[in-house]
Amino acid sequence: MSFVAEFNSLPLDALVKQSRAANTAAAREAIAKPTVSLGDFAALISPAAGELLESMGCRAHTLTQQRFGKVVRLFAPLYLSNECINNCKYCGFSRDNAILRVTLTVDEVLRESRALQAQGFRNLLLVAGEHPKFVSNGYLRECVAALHPEWPSISLEIGPMDTADYRPLVAAGADGLVVYQETYDRKVYPEMHTAGPKRNFEWRLGTPERAYAAGFRRLGISPLYGLADWRFEAISVAAHAAYLLRNCWKANVTISLARLRPCAGEFHPLTHMSDRDLVQLVCAFRLMFPDVGLVLSTREPPKLRDGLVRLGITLMSAGSHTEPGGYTGAGRENLHQTVRGRRVEAAGSSQWVATTAAPLNATEQFQIADGRSPQEVADLIRRLGYDPVWKDWDAALTA
Repeated sequence: MSFVAEFNSLPLDALVKQSRAANTAAAREAIAKPTVSLGDFAALISPAAGELLESMGCRAHTLTQQRFGKVVRLFAPLYLSNECINNCKYCGFSRDNAILRVTLTVDEVLRESRALQAQGFRNLLLVAGEHPKFVSNGYLRECVAALHPEWPSISLEIGPMDTADYRPLVAAGADGLVVYQETYDRKVYPEMHTAGPKRNFEWRLGTPERAYAAGFRRLGISPLYGLADWRFEAISVAAHAAYLLRNCWKANVTISLARLRPCAGEFHPLTHMSDRDLVQLVCAFRLMFPDVGLVLSTREPPKLRDGLVRLGITLMSAGSHTEPGGYTGAGRENLHQTVRGRRVEAAGSSQWVATTAAPLNATEQFQIADGRSPQEVADLIRRLGYDPVWKDWDAALTA
């Protein structure tokens, strides 16, 4: 049975109600259990468990050190293109936003990647908007093939594809795929995705399984907190991760913890998730999934990121740019706007670009909150008593 079928049968609303009604005794019992069920997870993210955050944190800290040691893996996102055919209300790349767009050439991608290498990175996440005209499967394959000789680990965060379309990317050297469901709430999903292929909720939900069938050895999933009730999203992604661990057992699974950030279009979050809620959720995920990688990006501010290292975060980005060409200025001479799929010369910077970014840059997907350099983040990790890991995998191991 696919996760889409399993998801349709899950009592998610009942689990959310159970979470809100859980008492302190139920929360304590869930914290102490060696194996955590989905029902126990609902208790771990309950308001009652929020009052037991210290004991949750101690257990999460112990489990993380037992399974991962005192290391934090570092990676960097490299944006290939901010072209997109989808209309997503919360995303800076949404097709109706009058932003400056560009798709980097393969040579420009190499230029950006080498700037990241010079900072120490050996793990790369390639990110692109969904637009087959500009970001074709052939273009992505060329980018991966060009990068593969120089990068031990390459992951992709791109529009969902068929298994057959993923296989050439794996053959070219990509080993990981990240896909945000954005929201697992079926009612909210069509309200947020008003046009484009991304409107297909179930197609997106089945993406990790298709990627696994194509040969990806790492699968990353996440909602985007701020679109629907965070407890509903957390229970849904926990169910999704549990399914992948059972059925895609040859792959490593990671869960990202991403909250909405300001972006072009000036979308405001529909729901609130506090810093304390996020801390509680990190601990709950670690208690349920001792061996799953938990990812925290530069969406979150430095103080919060620093504190979460001890509680379960095992992968972090650093020094990130969320626009194509952000690390070297590559692609600046080709900036344009896109109207109905056609490139048009920009009459001037959009209001967003003019007020929040350098006029000659492509528009970013969202604003980051942690602007520290990779070296500053690595130094902080060391001061906390952990080791920053720039490389923990090499494709030669499976060649």
